[in-house]
Amino acid sequence: MKNILDALIIAVLFFSLFGIQHSVLASLQIKEKLKSKIGSKIAFYRLFFNIESLLTFLLFYYLSPHPRVVVYRLQPPWDLVVLGFQGMSLLLLFWVALHLDWKEFSGIAQILRYFRGEYKAEELDETSEFRIEGPYKYVRHPAYLFSIFFLLFRPSMDLFYFTAFVCMTAYFFAGAYFEEKKLEKIFGAEYEKYKQTVPMILPIKFRRRRSESS
Repeated sequence: MKNILDALIIAVLFFSLFGIQHSVLASLQIKEKLKSKIGSKIAFYRLFFNIESLLTFLLFYYLSPHPRVVVYRLQPPWDLVVLGFQGMSLLLLFWVALHLDWKEFSGIAQILRYFRGEYKAEELDETSEFRIEGPYKYVRHPAYLFSIFFLLFRPSMDLFYFTAFVCMTAYFFAGAYFEEKKLEKIFGAEYEKYKQTVPMILPIKFRRRRSESS
């Protein structure tokens, strides 16, 4: 039992380190400092960020201990039912993808603009356009919501996967919080209004009751 607990602590530590460095590298402060040093060459930062994030995640995932402890394993027909929900989650992720500019998201568009001499350092690592369409009408971070569903609906789960799922879900919420701080600075009152009408990740509206002074 102690070995299993130690393995889970190491896994949580690795996922936490990934989340921290990912959020730091995505922050406006880091990008502004980088822009002051390299100017318009920050056009390459988005692609670097994506590659670094992928490689770092795979490294931490590989280095994490994988205790072979089964949490559950569903039997037919329930395994097929859960797989069906997972498939629906994947389709919903494709729905989100239809409303993304993949060249901009990946960093390729920035590099193309740089070589055409059209890139402005003020853009930092990407151009930002505020649009409310598709799944963004219902939650502010639909990619996080459907990723959680995709990871959750699994016909079998071991202890390491469950730990990874909990850590990644926690990071989705933490990452959304810091991402919104950045979006508030970029879009100002427009994004504040959006926050008041559309839930963050879970499609549930929490109403704040204001105490009325008598």
